[in-house]
Amino acid sequence: MTETLSALPEPVRDVYATVRRRNPHEPEFLQAVHEVLESIVPVLEQHPRFVDGGILERLVEPERQIMFRVPWVDDDGRLQVNRGFRVQFSSVLGPYKGGLRFHPSVDLSIVKFLGFEQIFKNALTGQGIGGAKGGSDFDPHGRSDAEVMRFCQSFMNELYRHLGEHTDVPAGDIGVGSREIGYLFGQYRKITNRHESGMFTGKGVQWGGAEVRTEATGYGAVFFAEEMLAVRGSSLAGLRVGVSGSGNVATYAITKAWQLGATPVTASDSSGYVVDDDGIDVELLRQVKEVERRRISEYAERRPSARFVADARPWEVAIDIAVPSATQNELDLDDARALIAGGVRAVSEGANMPCTPGAVSAFQQADVLFGPGKAANAGGVATSALEMSQNAARQRWTFDDSEAKLRQIMRDVHDAAYAAAERYGHPGDYVVGANSAGFERVAHAMLAQGVI
Repeated sequence: MTETLSALPEPVRDVYATVRRRNPHEPEFLQAVHEVLESIVPVLEQHPRFVDGGILERLVEPERQIMFRVPWVDDDGRLQVNRGFRVQFSSVLGPYKGGLRFHPSVDLSIVKFLGFEQIFKNALTGQGIGGAKGGSDFDPHGRSDAEVMRFCQSFMNELYRHLGEHTDVPAGDIGVGSREIGYLFGQYRKITNRHESGMFTGKGVQWGGAEVRTEATGYGAVFFAEEMLAVRGSSLAGLRVGVSGSGNVATYAITKAWQLGATPVTASDSSGYVVDDDGIDVELLRQVKEVERRRISEYAERRPSARFVADARPWEVAIDIAVPSATQNELDLDDARALIAGGVRAVSEGANMPCTPGAVSAFQQADVLFGPGKAANAGGVATSALEMSQNAARQRWTFDDSEAKLRQIMRDVHDAAYAAAERYGHPGDYVVGANSAGFERVAHAMLAQGVI
């Protein structure tokens, strides 16, 4: 991300300067902090006690940062060493909650940006959970099940001491699916001699997981787009939807778009994207990416209506709704201009911070509905909290019940962001609304609990 961040107004300028001085080599974290600080100035002006109470100075500094080495042995008997992270940002609303990401790009900046975003996302859900994130620069792609198991066991040998159902409850993220969750939970159970079902979410349904948890982030991003469109008297029916990525979030965003009457036409991976004017065949996509773990080009080779475009992103395709669901900063200013020229009506972020600041500004100036990730992709963590509730009560809910709860939560998240934007003088600005609503909830709790 090479775009220049805008100058901040006086009430937050000194706080950001301190963050930059302390974290000079963490661009993603600085970007996330800048976005929040820029948008919550109206809140600070109406609530000066948040400034007097030092809320911002405390909020931008994690409560705890954990880094550790992860040694493991590959199938050829060679020693490998990766780096593990867990950044516990805020527990004022409840136990730390946030996923683990296994990907070569993971470093402290990535984990801190994700953890900082998680504070406000989790607050927006109203589920009583704090914000954290973690992961490793380990790449599970191409590794055998035995190698992934050995890595996960070594990772948990250190991390377990910082977790617990009343302390910190991780989940999955990029590179961490049900396989990895199973190995991580198994090692935690072995080390602690406790079966705390509620200390990990994203588990298999057969052993404590919740229905709809796998689908929740993708479903939720599409539900959020539907809520934004409804404000303008429209719906998804008959619209073309562009989705980036081909993992869990993208797959279920595509699935829900179909179910709501839209036609999802794109999917992608790091090698390029496919466009399918007949609509993405979800079963074929899952076969190629989840079962065979092949490149997205294989989809186009088996689907006559599809074509593959190498080394490109899907935002050059004319679509009505964009759901960026791959990774941070994947959609830049040039991509935004292409989408606007193609007639895009709404953008709902399925990934965390996938749009650069320049892209967000361009969408807003063009009156394109824009749902930021901390609101639009909150469905995943919201359903994780529902899984925690089921584990605590030793209950199981049906798929339909869980999806109904998810849909209501996403409606509530949308309404909270929409109302906050109105309340603070930025009607229709979901960035201001989401950040302000989440920040309010956290700030009030921090004041109530004292300087800790």
